Amino acid sequence: MVITQHLRPAAPRGAMGIDQRLRVDLEPGFGPGMHIGGRQDRVDPRALTQQDAATFAWESRLRFCQDRVDDRLRDKAGLRLDKALAEASGLSRERVKALMGEGAVSVGGDEARSASAKTVAGQDWAIAVPPAAEPSAAPQDIPLAIVFEDEHLIVVDKPAGLVVHPAAGNPDGTLVNALLHHCRGQLSGIGGVARPGIVHRIDKDTSGLLVVAKSDLAHEGLAKQFADHSIARSYLAVCGGHPVPLAGTIAARIGRSDRDRKKMAVLDEKSSRGKHAVTHYKVLKPLDHSALVECRLETGRTHQVRVHMASIGHALLGDPTYGRTPSPLRPLLKRLDFRRQALHAATLGFIHPADGKFREFSSPLPADMAELIDELDRSDR
Repeated sequence: MVITQHLRPAAPRGAMGIDQRLRVDLEPGFGPGMHIGGRQDRVDPRALTQQDAATFAWESRLRFCQDRVDDRLRDKAGLRLDKALAEASGLSRERVKALMGEGAVSVGGDEARSASAKTVAGQDWAIAVPPAAEPSAAPQDIPLAIVFEDEHLIVVDKPAGLVVHPAAGNPDGTLVNALLHHCRGQLSGIGGVARPGIVHRIDKDTSGLLVVAKSDLAHEGLAKQFADHSIARSYLAVCGGHPVPLAGTIAARIGRSDRDRKKMAVLDEKSSRGKHAVTHYKVLKPLDHSALVECRLETGRTHQVRVHMASIGHALLGDPTYGRTPSPLRPLLKRLDFRRQALHAATLGFIHPADGKFREFSSPLPADMAELIDELDRSDR
């Protein structure tokens, strides 16, 4: 696929019946080397095959969007090249920079290599976009609890026991496999691969909300929010013992453990390893030898809630890695067959990258945690 454009004012064309808010949507399925946006041919849609008609409609939409981009760029000469081309093409800036590195971008007839170069009004540009590669993971028909979905992103309520991404030991049967099946034909080429954009993860044995990108626009927008810690997230957890004070903030650096590289640990704040992490906790209800706690995250480090709560002497019930369940409660967990950390991603809020509106979602406690809390509450009376 080849996207072309001129950085000069566009000649007006006849009105087209397309929503004025449309952006370029680089859908997979068009052949490499396709010339899009620069043709002035007059085509009779009635003479096209079904496949050609779909291509023609898509090209027309892109030409229309490009006309509007021309007007925007005409008044913004001097922009960084990657920013200008991202606005013009609908690709993310990271994707534009990656394509520059592959020699697939030209400006004024010359290959463009510098993302920071400044644009000059009147220059032609072209991007040769290869078709989205097939993902390495295979689609699998795995049931999903979908909380929200649109063309850009999907919010799912992940059950405990489901791994997010294929890895050693879990080559399939993951959330990504399920999403590839559910979103078949709806995924844009994120980073050049038709795949869901995993911008954050929750542990296999943690349940709750997860947002996944379906488009480059959503992937870049969500990743930025996670990076600047503007995502709103809260977890519900059942910890051993009764934290004192009942509410507080744990600010402790988290990195790989020196003793066990498979585990995370709290590190000295002066350490050159690991990352700064902040968790705000609040006891919602004291229970038998335990407590229901809400944890709100400022940062999102691997195993953050589990490591931070264990660091103050209140590891999560059922956590096989970072703590031991209080001995008086072990018979109860065995009777309930509760074999995971008592942790649930209960709320998730973010600014939708497409419309700029703040969206917040919530998930009720899963049955196993609700039953555990009920039993602990009754035995504490």
